[in-house]
Amino acid sequence: MKSKIISKAVIFSAIIILIAGIILNPDAKALLFGSLKNDINKPAGGFDKRSPDSAQAVNNGGTDTGTEFPTAPSVVFKDGNGKTIDISKQKGKVLFINFWATWCPPCIQEMPSINTLKKQFNDTEILFLMVDVDDNYKKSNKFMENNKYDLPVYTAVSSVPQELLSGSIPTTVIIDKEGRVVTRHEGGADYMNPETMKFFKELTRK
Repeated sequence: MKSKIISKAVIFSAIIILIAGIILNPDAKALLFGSLKNDINKPAGGFDKRSPDSAQAVNNGGTDTGTEFPTAPSVVFKDGNGKTIDISKQKGKVLFINFWATWCPPCIQEMPSINTLKKQFNDTEILFLMVDVDDNYKKSNKFMENNKYDLPVYTAVSSVPQELLSGSIPTTVIIDKEGRVVTRHEGGADYMNPETMKFFKELTRK
């Protein structure tokens, strides 16, 4: 009986140590969350886009509803200088909104292609918002600087509705010049493949 109690105590202690290690160790946290997100997200490569000319919307699950594109909700983001932007009031611009975190491996993996994509367009054509879900501007902006990415970091000022972010990252939302959410993609992607480039060029020409 005593040996069984000791065995259970050892197992319990090991579990506590493991949980504490995950909570306190950023690398362990990244490994755990990265593994989970790789299981539920699409692998980097394809981009779940919709033709700008189609009359189909992307619902919470990332599929077509057969209705017109939904209008972007009023959500406010803030940059490092304190300047705010309401995405519902940006008609005339294409918005590329990426929800990410520095500890998210799929987010890090797709970052080079996003940076390359941004270089193909000026700010009057596509406005890029890299939204840190941890609301840690200093840390995320330092990450951009260290990796020499020319990607503007934002944090959320108001709550972000589920039609934009359901809880999985990375999530990318594209809003056209009419202020409509034309696509919402969960998971990493290669934003420099020819079809994706064609999609964005069509959006900027409309």
